[in-house]
Amino acid sequence: MLQHLKLPSQLDGNVWRYANPAGANRLHRHAELELNVVTQGKGTYLLGGRRYEIRRGDLLWLFPAQEHVLVEQTSKFEMWIAVFRRRAIRRQATDAGAKALLQPSFSGEVCRRLSHQDLDRFEAFFEDLSSSQGEYGLMNAGLGYILLHAWKCFQHAADVPVRELHPAVERAVRMLAHDVSEDGLAELAHRAGLSTSRLSRLFKQQTGLTLVDFRNRKRIERFQQIYDLNRNRTLLDAALEAGFGSYPQFHRVCRQILGCSPAEYARRTLP
Repeated sequence: MLQHLKLPSQLDGNVWRYANPAGANRLHRHAELELNVVTQGKGTYLLGGRRYEIRRGDLLWLFPAQEHVLVEQTSKFEMWIAVFRRRAIRRQATDAGAKALLQPSFSGEVCRRLSHQDLDRFEAFFEDLSSSQGEYGLMNAGLGYILLHAWKCFQHAADVPVRELHPAVERAVRMLAHDVSEDGLAELAHRAGLSTSRLSRLFKQQTGLTLVDFRNRKRIERFQQIYDLNRNRTLLDAALEAGFGSYPQFHRVCRQILGCSPAEYARRTLP
């Protein structure tokens, strides 16, 4: 899913702190280049047919053509996120070694582990820059520095272990992400090219989630998208369109994933 980031027109990008939210993350991509620097906890990214298990100190690049989703995170997971418009990258990435930042995707590994010293510097700089919201000149200068300094550090950082996803698991992830109404695991396995038992076992091993859990997370994401865009709809209407078969099923899954009832979610997220 192509996600449109709401960036002020005067800015070359933006930075913000991400903490484990009360919600589910979507499989998505966007036109901007994204940088993640993990500062606390652990998480699991699915990205380009690979699984990255990330922790404090990991630096991760997410290129515009690469769909990605953070499928697991510990309760105290936190990271800094920076995004960069293409116009800013063209202006800043003038050295031959930085031209790779202009690519829509990256063929090598996109995650590496920073030294403690580099991580401390990034944390301090992100803190300073995030307090400069509204000062467009300062923000843009800071974003340019982060872009180039992060790429320089990335070149010398240690590799992070990565696991290739089985092609059938990757196909199942994409099918479930785009068709949350799919109920039949046998049909899903057939379309993915494996038996139901084989796909179920591989999916759990490689993503950390069961097929049912992953599908339910995608349905919750879809519900949030539908309901948050149109608060005139009832919770039941939004849940049914998101792929849930009944309100009791939706209520149970909502509590499991969001930690609250649908009515509580509606109250918490009032505009």
